[in-house]
Amino acid sequence: MSWRTVVISNCSKLDYQMGYLVVRQKEITKIHLGEIYLLIIENTGVSLTAALLSELTKRKIKIIFCDEKRNPSSELVPYYGSHDTSAKVREQIKWSDDIKKAVWTEIVAEKIRRQSETLTEYGHPAEARMLCDYIKELQFGDETNREGHAAKVYFNALFGKSFTRSEDNSINAALNYGYSIILSCFTREIVANGYLTQLGLFHDNMFNQFNLASDLMEPFRPLVDCLVMDTKPEKFEHDEKVEVLKLLQQEVRIADRKELVNNAIRIYCKSVFDALNDQDTSLIKFYSNEL
Repeated sequence: MSWRTVVISNCSKLDYQMGYLVVRQKEITKIHLGEIYLLIIENTGVSLTAALLSELTKRKIKIIFCDEKRNPSSELVPYYGSHDTSAKVREQIKWSDDIKKAVWTEIVAEKIRRQSETLTEYGHPAEARMLCDYIKELQFGDETNREGHAAKVYFNALFGKSFTRSEDNSINAALNYGYSIILSCFTREIVANGYLTQLGLFHDNMFNQFNLASDLMEPFRPLVDCLVMDTKPEKFEHDEKVEVLKLLQQEVRIADRKELVNNAIRIYCKSVFDALNDQDTSLIKFYSNEL
């Protein structure tokens, strides 16, 4: 099972050779494609062969390209992620509003629960209890927007009452980078399972081609928040980005066993699709930090 996150930070040429990614810099490095989960091209001076891109796509290895500021700007998404993509898309279109709202309600409740646990961990018991009350008040489809109210309490408690998500600072840069990496992992799993990322459960922005990934990733956001709280970067450059990427190799518990975060995302996504297709929210498998 793939597990490596490979980051190409310096000018180099990448090509494919007998099952290996070959990185040509001053020295030549070879990495077997079977080990790679995610490839991040961080430097605009990197060149890649079409043969390599084709092979990476066949093996469902996610590729993220960064801009001149080394921030994720695009990714490679294959046309076909599953042998029965057409059947899966027909299933997706038939998902009823009721089951989509039911699944979204479970996702929101789990996200707020994870946020509450995070607040408890970092010494904010009063705010944590407030979020638990929001879960009790949660209505079908989150019609009263408990998620939004919880987010305001959560971020103000963690990062201070003056903190806003729109500020241009190292904390927000780290959060945005982490969220973008998590989002990309979800788009990989959605496509690999044969579904369309554009058709969401709750998110339906016509300009967002990753609506479904934006829905499913919500309970995993607190993992990024905890990492940023632990590091509290005063700047956000290459070394800080490497620290954020270690998130994917953290262990969590899901389906009664320990898994790396990237594998937990795979298990969770499959369980959500099972819940949607079988109209049974009890099939959803959420992760736990308790190992």
